[in-house]
Amino acid sequence: MKVLVTGANGFVGRRLVARLVAAGHEVRAGCGPGAAPPPAADDARAQWVALDVTDARSLDAFVADGGDAVVHLAGMASAREANRDPAAAWRVNAEGTARLARRLARARGGDGPLLLVTSSAEVYLPAVGRAHAETDPVGPVTPYAASKLGAELAGLDAWACAGLRVVVARPFPHTGPGQTTRFWVPRRARVLLEAKRRGAPAVAVGDLAAVRDFLHVDDVVEAYLALLAAGVPGEIYNIASGRAVTLGELHAKLEALIGIHPIREHDAAETRPDARPYHVGDATKLRAATGWVPRRSLDEALQGVVDAQAD
Repeated sequence: MKVLVTGANGFVGRRLVARLVAAGHEVRAGCGPGAAPPPAADDARAQWVALDVTDARSLDAFVADGGDAVVHLAGMASAREANRDPAAAWRVNAEGTARLARRLARARGGDGPLLLVTSSAEVYLPAVGRAHAETDPVGPVTPYAASKLGAELAGLDAWACAGLRVVVARPFPHTGPGQTTRFWVPRRARVLLEAKRRGAPAVAVGDLAAVRDFLHVDDVVEAYLALLAAGVPGEIYNIASGRAVTLGELHAKLEALIGIHPIREHDAAETRPDARPYHVGDATKLRAATGWVPRRSLDEALQGVVDAQAD
């Protein structure tokens, strides 16, 4: 199978390309503006090219040779960055997806590739005390979440109006080695490692009572592959573990892995004002459609982050 991957140089994209190549697929990997291919990306089955999803000519060149499937990962992945620049988030996340879907639909319509749009579980209307299912109402409360919902709508519009085969994935938070410190787990690992190095008795923390559902990034990659094989066009699928864990418990796990037990001093600057108090998902629909289940533990994901930070 020939698979096109946008955002291939990102945290998830690099791992997805490697997994697709290992499975024997031919891959055309699109790197964002100004980004270079990962140094290890020298397999002949992975063709690395520049791609700007907000530029029509760049998209035309990327999809010109066709393919069996497109995994659309390109976008502003950091909620903090997207919320600081909502216009850029909409331009990249929503408009970029609309451009891609329209280009694919115009080229082949129902005979074209399957387009897997990777959205975010942050599109849901916040709920407390229960796991989100795909039937729950959407109600984005940040520019980031709104732009991701816009991406979903752009893809599903191409399915409904032009017959393009589109599947939408809503992953819950995921982490692992290689994730940047723009995200909570690697950022806290960096803080704790630095505190240990300096012998600091205390660290600043935000709201550790918030509840999350964290996955290992490699399980998310496997879910994307499963959806390429068995996802139903026009459908939306959560990618989640269903395991509820507080940020305090995650912090304690990182402390134990690093071997430091500092005093936690609350600092409001460490808390996102728009952060959800409870964010857990139900992946029953994905499991029924594909057989996917997460196979890696949270401890394995955290250990990978710590090891990568310590190198």
